[in-house]
Amino acid sequence: MVDIRIPIGLMFSILGVLITIFGFVTISNTDMYTRSLGINVNIIMGIVMLIFGCTMLLLAWRKKKKA
Repeated sequence: MVDIRIPIGLMFSILGVLITIFGFVTISNTDMYTRSLGINVNIIMGIVMLIFGCTMLLLAWRKKKKA
């Protein structure tokens, strides 16, 4: 039986890495971030998604290790 945390963790981790990389690539584009008051939301949300994905994978790994 597949634990649902594994695909969720993989999806959020991969998307988090991609969005974070996109945020670092476009960090010099100030016109892009004028609507968000100059805050690079791509980096922030990418890191949040990466942390959430890694947490899901860690919880799935710990559950599998116990069983």
